[in-house]
Formats: sequence, C-alpha cells, structure tokens
Amino acid sequence: MAPQQIRVGMGGWTFEPWRGSFYPDDLAQSKELHYASREVTAIEINGTYYGSQKPATFAKWRDDTPDGFVFSLKASRYATNRRVLAEAGESIERFVNSGITELGPKLGPILWQFASTKRFEPDDFGAFLAMLPKKVDGHALRHVLEVRHPSFMTAEYVELSRRYGAATVFADSDQYPSFADLTGDFVYARLMSSSEQFKSGYAPKELDAWVERATAWANGKSPDDLPRVGDKDPVAKQRDVFIFFINGAKIRAPHAAKALLERLKK
Repeated sequence: MAPQQIRVGMGGWTFEPWRGSFYPDDLAQSKELHYASREVTAIEINGTYYGSQKPATFAKWRDDTPDGFVFSLKASRYATNRRVLAEAGESIERFVNSGITELGPKLGPILWQFASTKRFEPDDFGAFLAMLPKKVDGHALRHVLEVRHPSFMTAEYVELSRRYGAATVFADSDQYPSFADLTGDFVYARLMSSSEQFKSGYAPKELDAWVERATAWANGKSPDDLPRVGDKDPVAKQRDVFIFFINGAKIRAPHAAKALLERLKK
C-alpha cells in the first residue's frame, strides 16, 4: 500500500494558536490553507456541519491545494441531529447539492456525525442510510458514520452499515464508542487523545502503533489490538485510509499529523 493511500491531517486549518507554532508568524491568513495542504495530505472541514458553503468557496479550496490532496466534509447537522432520521431526506439532498462537487477529485468522505444521545434504532437508521446518494453530478460519494451512543456497538449495526457500504469512524476516545469493524471500502479514524505533554501530541510509541494500524487497515484487515463487535471482517482488500487528529490538545494536531506522515514514509 503506497503511503499516499493513507491520508493524514487534522480538523480545519484556521486556529489562532497554530500561528507561530505550525504556521510561520509572517504568513498571511489567506495563505494558511495553501501552506497546510502542503504539510499534510487531508483536512476535515467542520464548518459545513454548521452552515452551507457557496460553490465558489469549494472551488477556491480546490484551487488552493495541490494535486492528490483530499477534503473530508462534515455533513449538515440538520440531517443528523433529529429525532426521526427517516425524515432527513430534504436536508441530505440540500447538503449534497450545495456545491460540494466543485472540489472535484479532492472531494473525500462525507462524515455524518450523530449526537451522543442518538440511540441505534435499526429501521430508522436503515431508512437514513437508504437515502444517502451514491453519486452527485457524476461524482461518486463515500459516506462515513460517526455513531456516538453505546447502543450502536452491536453486530446488527455493523451488518446494516455494510449493507449500505458506509464506513464507520474509529474514535480514539474514552468518551465515545470505539470499534474497528470494517464496514465500508475505506477506513476513517478520528484521533482525539493527543496531549500537550508531547510535541507531536502522542508519544513516539503511540505514533508507531498508529502506523501499524493504518497499514493493517490499508491492507484490508482490522488491527489486532483494536476492539470489534462483529463476528468477522469482509474479505481482505486494499482500502484507502483517512486519519485525522481532532480535539484533544488541538495545538498539537498539525505536528501529530506530520509526525505520522513521516513515519509512514519510512
């Protein structure tokens, strides 16, 4: 698996404490995305969760970043933060038709994040998954689900998400469910346990362990040291892997991403 198939980054690119620690002091704020996209290989955009962006904005992000770079987009909260998910069709359609395909080949996974209070209700959740489009404007869409209630840690959820080809977030967190079952044709990990104690957010041994896990995922296997709830994984096949350093000691996120990318090159 080539390193470029394991993409690593952080959430967003605008964070004041990164100036002088990640960004040069004299870098114009308008150049931050240009700079960040040449230091990491992917960025997860959180702003799309709170409000829609203009097609011209997606086009600008596309043009500011190098070939091979990928954006993950967090889908609108209006689609996921509702009592009845089966009623989310209009919100889903509005989001996927908001101009996201202006990103072109840089459009990566769409992250559907559910509230930590949202319980797993198979029929309702299945109705939601059935509404997620496979294509928009000729662009194939990849969907990933971040489920945050313990009731999702069941084989029934794993089977349902596999049926619709949706990946499941692996959350490196003590706060949310963490299970590494392969449910889609790519893998998406959100690492939330960084510490300011380490310059790279994680201890060197922890970063080495994430290299091994990412490599296992890329080769179609669930890492042996991470928990699963399903009986078995699908037949092993190579997968794209996305790893984002999110929250925790946020000031360390770009350094953690760069440190992991350096290890992956070895």
